[in-house]
Formats: sequence, structure tokens, C-alpha cells
Amino acid sequence: MATFRELKAQMAALEEQAAAARAAEYEEVLADIRAKVADYGFTERDIFGLRRRGRTTSAGGVVPPKYRDPKTGATWSGRGRAPNWIKEVKNRDRYLIRD
Repeated sequence: MATFRELKAQMAALEEQAAAARAAEYEEVLADIRAKVADYGFTERDIFGLRRRGRTTSAGGVVPPKYRDPKTGATWSGRGRAPNWIKEVKNRDRYLIRD
């Protein structure tokens, strides 16, 4: 039975071999992808889709209020944690802001 140190040495050797194999395959795969992009004219949008650059918010990041407290006039957009005046209410329809 192998000792812990022997197994750890084997693991380190295998990690080195895996890194070398990945590096060798990496260049080959990258060259293949670049050739296909050139042949077919793919764009970044074709490959990664529309939402590649992280999360974006709507213009200004402000969401219009959806609910209004009739007593105080306080509003809430319906996103995030519910304020105290509405958090215990089961039917929130009476607080909806209707235009």
C-alpha cells in the first residue's frame, strides 16, 4: 500500500502531465477555432450570444414603483426585500399603482 507522501508525489506528477497535455491541445484547438471563424465569418455575437458582457440594467437603473402605501405615500418597485408596510400582506392588489 502506498504512503500518503507517495500518493501526493504521484498526484503532483499527474497534475504536471495534465497541464502539459492541456497546453498541447490548447494551441491545436485554438488554431482550429480561428480557422473556422475565418472560414465561416463568425462574430463574437454569433458565438457567445447577445448578453456576453455581464449584466446590464435598464436606462439609469431605476425601476418605476409598482406599489404605494395609501397611508404614507411610500412606494416600492416590487423588487428586492419588501418594506414593512407590505411584507405581511397576502393580497397586494390594493396597493398596486394603477395608471
